[in-house]
Amino acid sequence: MTRLFNEPADFADEMIAGFVAAASRWVQAAPGGVVRSTRAPEPTVSLVVGGGSGHYPAFGGLVGPGLAHGAAMGNLFASPSGTQVYNVAKRTEQGRGILLSYGNYAGDVLHFGQAQDRLRAEGHDVRTVLVTDDIWSAPADQIEKRRGIAGDLVVFKVAGAAAEAGHDLDAVEELARRANARTRSFGVAFSGCTLPGADEPLFTVPEGRMAVGLGIHGEPGIDETDIPTANELAEMFVEKLLTELPEGVTVAGSRVVPLLNGLGSVKYEEMFVVFKRVSELLGEAGVTVVEPEVGELCTSFDMAGVSLTLFWLDEQLEELWSAPADSSGFRKGSVAPQLVAEKVDAEEEAEAIAVASEESRALAATVLAALDAVVDVVDANAEELGRIDRIAGDGDHGIGMQRGSHAGRDAARGVVAAGAGAQTTLNRAAEAWSDRAGGTSGAIWAEILRSLGAELGDESAADAATVARGVVAASDAVMAFGKAKPGDKTMVDAIVPFAETLAAEVASGAETVAAWTTAAAASEDAADKTADLTAKLGRARSHGDKSQGTPDPGAISFALIVAAVLPVLAAS
Repeated sequence: MTRLFNEPADFADEMIAGFVAAASRWVQAAPGGVVRSTRAPEPTVSLVVGGGSGHYPAFGGLVGPGLAHGAAMGNLFASPSGTQVYNVAKRTEQGRGILLSYGNYAGDVLHFGQAQDRLRAEGHDVRTVLVTDDIWSAPADQIEKRRGIAGDLVVFKVAGAAAEAGHDLDAVEELARRANARTRSFGVAFSGCTLPGADEPLFTVPEGRMAVGLGIHGEPGIDETDIPTANELAEMFVEKLLTELPEGVTVAGSRVVPLLNGLGSVKYEEMFVVFKRVSELLGEAGVTVVEPEVGELCTSFDMAGVSLTLFWLDEQLEELWSAPADSSGFRKGSVAPQLVAEKVDAEEEAEAIAVASEESRALAATVLAALDAVVDVVDANAEELGRIDRIAGDGDHGIGMQRGSHAGRDAARGVVAAGAGAQTTLNRAAEAWSDRAGGTSGAIWAEILRSLGAELGDESAADAATVARGVVAASDAVMAFGKAKPGDKTMVDAIVPFAETLAAEVASGAETVAAWTTAAAASEDAADKTADLTAKLGRARSHGDKSQGTPDPGAISFALIVAAVLPVLAAS
C-alpha cells in the first residue's frame, strides 16, 4: 500500500512538482504536465504522450531527446484533460506537426481527441496513434479495441527516434503505427494497488492465486490461476504471445525485443529469474533477442505484477529502437548535444469574467448551491461508487467524482464571488472538473456543464423550458462525445431518460421543480436497471458478463446527483 503522502487529493500535484525538481536535466513544468528542458539544434516533429499518473516512468519519465517532447500528466489513473493535453502540445510545437500517442482508454481518447480538434482548428497538423498492445483486452479480430499497457514504451521510442532523425509527420506517424501493429503484451498480478488515502486496494487476488490479463489502472484480471513458478510464468507468457503473432511475422528467424515489465512491487531479481527462462524459450523457438529491457517501464503504482511485451522488428524499426535516447526513466546510447530550451510559462493565463446581468448572477448563485449539493452527495456515496466500479472496472469512480465535483464547486465559488453569470460559472466549473477528475467521467461531466451553460447564458434568468433545453443539449452532447447509446451500460442510460422525461413534463406544462422530480425518478429507475445489462463500452467492457448484476457506477452517480439538486431548485 501507499504509505508516504500528505493530503491524498494533492498527491499527483506534489508528485509532479517533485519529479520536475528531481529531473530538471530533462524536463520543465508546463500547464498540465511537463515538456523538455532541452531542444534539438533543428526543429522536429513534436511527440506528445500522456495518461494518468501512477505509471512512472510513463509518462513524464519518457520525455527527453530521442523520446517524447512533452507529457500530459493526469491525476492518479485518470486521463489528463483536453486542456492539459492542449497546453502541453502547444508548448512543444516546432512548426513540423504534432503526433499524439497514448494508451487506448476511453477517457484518454476523449480528452486527447478534444485537444487534437482544438489544435487543428488553430491550423496545426496533428495526428494520433493509439497503443493497443494488450492481447487480453479484446480478441485478435478486434485489435482496435485493445488497451495499451507496457507497449507504450515501444511506440513512444520508435516515434521519438523517428522525429529525432528528422522524419516528417507522415513518416513518424506511419512508423509509430507500424511499431504498435508489431507489439503484443500480456500481464499478470498477485495483488492490486492501493491509491493514497484509500483503505483497500482497487482489486484483490485470493491468497495463492494470480490474476491474468489485468489492466494497469487497477482493472481486475480477465482470468485467475494458481501462482506458477518463475519458469512456469515465463512459459505461460511466451506460449501465449507466440500464438498472437502480428501480420506478416513468422517465429523462426525473426528478431524481437522482449520487455519484461515490473508493475510496482515485483523486484528486479525476481524478474531476472523469469527473464532467464523467457530468453531460453525464445531462443528455442528460433527467435533472435535484440536489446531486451527488464525493469519498471510502465508501472501500476504499487501493484505486485509483471508483464511481457514482444516487439517484432523489421530493419527500420530495429534501427529506431536502437537509436540513442536520454530521459529520466529510459536511456539508450549517447544522444547528440542538445540546446537549452526556452523556459515555458508553467501557469495558465486567467480568463476575464464575462459581464453578466443581475438575473444571471442570481442564477449563478443557484448553480453554486447545486454544486455544493453535488459535492455532498458524491462525498457521501464515494465509497459505494468505488465498490461497484471495482467489480468490473478500475474502482476509482468514487475518487474521480470527488476530485471533479470539489474542483468544479471551488472554481464556481471563485467566479460567483467575482460577479459571474450562470454560463461563465458552469464553464469554469466544467474546466476545473475535467482537469481534476480526468477520465471518461471528467470529460462527460464537463460536457454536461458546458451544454447546460450554453443554454442558460450570462444575460437572463432561466424558465423551465430553458432548463429542459439545456438538459436535452447535455444529453445529446454526451452521446455524441462518448459515442455511447442507451443499453451500452454507461452514464448515458441514466442521462437519456432524465432528459427525455424532463422535456416531456415541461412540454405538458409542468414547472421546473415538478418536472425535475419526475425526471429524477426516471433516472434513478433507469440507473438501477443497468444491473441487468452487460457493459459494451469503457474499461468494464473487457470483463463482459462480470458486470451483470451490478449497476453502472456512472449511471448511479448521475441519478444521485440529479436527486440531490432537487431541493436546491425547490428552494430557489
